[in-house]
Amino acid sequence: MYAKIENGKVIRCPYNIGRLYNDNPNTSFPKVLSVELLEQYGVVTVEEVATPKHNNNTHRVSSSARKVNNAWVQIHTIEELPVDIATHNIKARRNQLLAATDWRFRSDMSPSQAWVNYSQALRDITEQEGYPYAVEWPTEPAQ
Repeated sequence: MYAKIENGKVIRCPYNIGRLYNDNPNTSFPKVLSVELLEQYGVVTVEEVATPKHNNNTHRVSSSARKVNNAWVQIHTIEELPVDIATHNIKARRNQLLAATDWRFRSDMSPSQAWVNYSQALRDITEQEGYPYAVEWPTEPAQ
């Protein structure tokens, strides 16, 4: 992974070689780009770090880079999505899970009590304390 640096500050991270070519359309680059050549264009290699565990439905992760002991290291920032977006995302996931159970509730079927309870627990997601940022998803019953 790369970052674009100007005056010691990160301008874009992540950055890639395709972007370097697009940013410099009148430049002919060799097939293999050395670290020194990349640095001439303000491009540095960034050590990738695993993204911290988070809920994509309720949080957004952004990445950048910071210089640590003469090396550029990826940093992650996690922020809560606005409540209306988080609510929309949680309800969309809940609706997907409910739709996957619909066939069990056809008029010619008799769902088990476990499926009835699961389905109701999905409907009750919005009543949980901490909703939408802290949701305990019910476990789907065994077949």
